[in-house]
Amino acid sequence: MPADPLTPIVPDPDDIPPRPPRPRSWLIAGVLAVLAVVAVAWYWHERTPGAGATAADSTRADGRSKGGAGKGRPGADPRTVLPVAVAPARVGDFTVYLNALGNVTARSTVTVQPRVDGQLARVLFREGQLVKAGDLLAEIDPRPFEVQLMQANGQLARDQAQLANARVDLTRYQTLFKQDSIAQQQVDTQAALVRQLEGTIEADRGAVENAKLQLSYTKIKAPSAGRTGLRQVDAGNMVRQTDASGIVVITQVQPINVVYSIPEDKLAAVLRRLQNGDAPAVDAYNRDGKIKIASGKLVTVDNQIDPTTGTIKLKAEFANENAQLFPNQFVNVRMQLETLHNVTAVPSSAVQRGSPGTFVYRVNDDDTVSVRVVKLGPTEGETTVIESGLAAGERVVTDGADKLRDGAKIEPVTPEQRAQQQNAPPRAGNGKGGERRRGSEGK
Repeated sequence: MPADPLTPIVPDPDDIPPRPPRPRSWLIAGVLAVLAVVAVAWYWHERTPGAGATAADSTRADGRSKGGAGKGRPGADPRTVLPVAVAPARVGDFTVYLNALGNVTARSTVTVQPRVDGQLARVLFREGQLVKAGDLLAEIDPRPFEVQLMQANGQLARDQAQLANARVDLTRYQTLFKQDSIAQQQVDTQAALVRQLEGTIEADRGAVENAKLQLSYTKIKAPSAGRTGLRQVDAGNMVRQTDASGIVVITQVQPINVVYSIPEDKLAAVLRRLQNGDAPAVDAYNRDGKIKIASGKLVTVDNQIDPTTGTIKLKAEFANENAQLFPNQFVNVRMQLETLHNVTAVPSSAVQRGSPGTFVYRVNDDDTVSVRVVKLGPTEGETTVIESGLAAGERVVTDGADKLRDGAKIEPVTPEQRAQQQNAPPRAGNGKGGERRRGSEGK
């Protein structure tokens, strides 16, 4: 019987073939991913020096080691041989210097002003000229003062004539008085007149000298030696004694002084040298402190300490023969304070600072380093005095200490070789760790 087209056909379960089992691909992919992550982590763990140390343990916020005292800087792989520059601690004399900022001051500063009022007739100096005391600088029109001198001389001559006549009369009166021809009062009056005229003559002579002095003031001369500044007034102008700017300013620059300050705790050493008659040498450098301008010596110390800064002023004198020091110029001062004998010194680059304090990396006989805490003395340039903690002849690391820690293996090289190898990768050691690393890399 044909099937009804509206009736659904249900297949026989025995006729349906069984469905093959679905593979668990997601599980396999997950396992493979975990294995890959573990393999990559293990690989980088073997290749990275000091991977076990955390960032907090290896480096502090200031970039220095956070390890304990005597441990140096942790984080370096002990299997790595690091090329570093080394230098021995040397024994010798060490000169201690004091550095300060100084101000150049002229030994004397004089404003040349006219002594009389008048018209400036001539200017005889050049701006910036070195002059000596007494050199003629300018001249005021002398004619009015010459007339005054003539008048004073005329007054003196007239009064001298009157005095001569009075003395003759006095002699005559004295003779008549002896002859009992005149009274004593007349003689006394004439004698008083003579004395009066003698006083007038003295006054006239003073007037003559004053007129000569005023005339001499028309020639303006240098009151002191030094360098002239810019001209303040030109010839033809009226000048007066009350002019504040004057005609020119002269500053004495040969010799010249430099004033600077030092800490009060250094004063005792300075005074000790001055009292012994051994004035410390002082050098003046330019603003960069690289070029020496002049050399001089300390001449005096101020009489009181500035309580606000705890410093005291010193004055040094320079011959300034090359005229390179100018008043009000700022210079860097370097004063030789004292010389230490038979002290131990190392390059300043060898000194490290960290949680142990100030220390150096001492190079052992087996080319390993150990942290050595030291007490520092004075520093001058690239050399630092070691007061304690290091013996003469012991070698210290001077370059490449940033990757070291206590007990690290090093390869001592010269500073030149160190400069060439700074960008080179670290060389692996011959220990078991190195063999395991090479084996892992080969796999």
